[in-house]
Amino acid sequence: MKTTLSSDEGLIRQVRIRAARSGRSQSEVLEAALREGLGVIERIRAKAKLSEDEALELASEVVHEVRAQTAVKRKS
Repeated sequence: MKTTLSSDEGLIRQVRIRAARSGRSQSEVLEAALREGLGVIERIRAKAKLSEDEALELASEVVHEVRAQTAVKRKS
């Protein structure tokens, strides 16, 4: 299925880099990332007995924390 996606330029750059490094298309990289992300949200929701929105919010918070920690480590 073909779709249009609007996203942060930095995120799209990461997709392009990962695709080039792995020899996969950008579409394959995006699809894998979506499947993984949605799977994580579903596992969080099921284990914590949260609603879909609560699980998504929790997953988002964790991702932001990890990114912040990674940025601090890169600066060190």
